[in-house]
Amino acid sequence: MSLTSTMTDSGQIVTVNAERIDAAIAIQFKEDMRSETESGASRVILDLSEVQFIDSSGLGAIVAAMKQLGSNRKLDLAGLSPMVEKVFRLTRMDTVFDLYASLNEATAANKI
Repeated sequence: MSLTSTMTDSGQIVTVNAERIDAAIAIQFKEDMRSETESGASRVILDLSEVQFIDSSGLGAIVAAMKQLGSNRKLDLAGLSPMVEKVFRLTRMDTVFDLYASLNEATAANKI
Protein backbone atom coordinates (compact mmCIF):
# COMPACT_ATOMS: atom_id res chain seq x y z
CA MET A 1 0.00 0.00 0.00
CA SER A 2 1.44 3.31 -0.98
CA LEU A 3 0.28 6.50 0.71
CA THR A 4 1.77 9.95 0.32
CA SER A 5 1.09 12.82 2.65
CA THR A 6 1.40 16.59 2.41
CA MET A 7 0.45 19.42 4.75
CA THR A 8 -1.50 22.41 3.42
CA ASP A 9 -3.46 25.31 4.85
CA SER A 10 -6.55 23.07 4.53
CA GLY A 11 -5.04 20.30 6.63
CA GLN A 12 -3.16 17.10 5.91
CA ILE A 13 -3.75 15.47 2.52
CA VAL A 14 -3.16 11.72 2.37
CA THR A 15 -3.20 10.33 -1.17
CA VAL A 16 -3.89 6.65 -1.83
CA ASN A 17 -1.58 5.51 -4.64
CA ALA A 18 -3.46 2.32 -5.49
CA GLU A 19 -6.39 1.34 -7.70
CA ARG A 20 -8.03 -0.86 -5.07
CA ILE A 21 -8.72 -0.83 -1.35
CA ASP A 22 -9.92 -4.35 -0.70
CA ALA A 23 -9.47 -7.28 1.68
CA ALA A 24 -5.96 -7.94 0.35
CA ILE A 25 -4.62 -4.56 1.51
CA ALA A 26 -7.12 -3.34 4.14
CA ILE A 27 -4.92 -4.19 7.14
CA GLN A 28 -1.86 -2.58 5.56
CA PHE A 29 -3.96 0.48 4.68
CA LYS A 30 -5.04 0.90 8.32
CA GLU A 31 -1.44 0.61 9.55
CA ASP A 32 -0.16 3.05 6.93
CA MET A 33 -2.94 5.55 7.72
CA ARG A 34 -2.13 5.34 11.42
CA SER A 35 1.54 6.10 10.83
CA GLU A 36 0.81 8.89 8.32
CA THR A 37 -1.73 10.67 10.54
CA GLU A 38 -0.27 10.10 14.02
CA SER A 39 0.81 13.69 14.54
CA GLY A 40 -1.13 15.46 11.85
CA ALA A 41 -3.55 18.30 11.46
CA SER A 42 -7.06 18.49 12.88
CA ARG A 43 -8.41 17.83 9.37
CA VAL A 44 -7.24 14.98 7.16
CA ILE A 45 -8.35 14.79 3.53
CA LEU A 46 -8.09 11.31 2.05
CA ASP A 47 -7.52 11.66 -1.71
CA LEU A 48 -9.11 8.61 -3.38
CA SER A 49 -8.78 9.85 -6.97
CA GLU A 50 -6.66 6.85 -8.03
CA VAL A 51 -8.93 4.29 -6.33
CA GLN A 52 -11.27 2.57 -8.79
CA PHE A 53 -12.57 -0.21 -6.51
CA ILE A 54 -13.40 -0.55 -2.84
CA ASP A 55 -15.01 -3.48 -1.05
CA SER A 56 -16.45 -3.85 2.45
CA SER A 57 -13.00 -4.50 3.92
CA GLY A 58 -11.70 -1.31 2.34
CA LEU A 59 -14.70 0.62 3.60
CA GLY A 60 -14.09 -0.78 7.07
CA ALA A 61 -10.44 0.24 6.87
CA ILE A 62 -11.40 3.84 6.06
CA VAL A 63 -13.89 3.89 8.96
CA ALA A 64 -11.15 2.50 11.23
CA ALA A 65 -8.80 5.25 10.04
CA MET A 66 -11.44 7.84 10.94
CA LYS A 67 -11.83 6.33 14.42
CA GLN A 68 -8.05 6.33 14.92
CA LEU A 69 -8.08 10.11 14.47
CA GLY A 70 -10.33 10.51 17.48
CA SER A 71 -13.28 12.78 18.03
CA ASN A 72 -11.36 16.06 17.78
CA ARG A 73 -9.99 15.38 14.26
CA LYS A 74 -11.90 15.04 11.00
CA LEU A 75 -11.48 12.77 7.97
CA ASP A 76 -12.91 14.01 4.67
CA LEU A 77 -12.85 12.08 1.39
CA ALA A 78 -12.02 13.57 -2.00
CA GLY A 79 -11.85 12.48 -5.62
CA LEU A 80 -14.14 9.46 -5.43
CA SER A 81 -14.70 7.66 -8.72
CA PRO A 82 -18.36 6.94 -9.56
CA MET A 83 -18.00 3.28 -8.45
CA VAL A 84 -16.34 4.18 -5.15
CA GLU A 85 -18.86 6.94 -4.46
CA LYS A 86 -21.68 4.48 -5.14
CA VAL A 87 -20.35 2.17 -2.42
CA PHE A 88 -20.31 5.04 0.08
CA ARG A 89 -23.85 6.09 -0.84
CA LEU A 90 -25.30 2.53 -0.82
CA THR A 91 -23.85 1.89 2.64
CA ARG A 92 -24.98 5.35 3.83
CA MET A 93 -21.38 6.20 4.70
CA ASP A 94 -21.97 9.47 2.84
CA THR A 95 -23.76 10.53 6.05
CA VAL A 96 -20.60 9.79 8.09
CA PHE A 97 -18.00 11.39 5.81
CA ASP A 98 -17.99 14.63 3.85
CA LEU A 99 -17.47 13.59 0.21
CA TYR A 100 -15.89 15.98 -2.29
CA ALA A 101 -15.79 15.48 -6.05
CA SER A 102 -12.17 16.60 -6.26
CA LEU A 103 -9.20 17.40 -4.08
CA ASN A 104 -9.50 21.07 -5.13
CA GLU A 105 -13.11 21.14 -3.91
CA ALA A 106 -12.09 19.57 -0.59
CA THR A 107 -9.25 22.00 0.02
CA ALA A 108 -11.48 24.94 -0.93
CA ALA A 109 -13.99 23.87 1.74
CA ASN A 110 -11.26 24.45 4.38
CA LYS A 111 -13.23 23.07 7.32
CA ILE A 112 -10.51 23.21 9.97
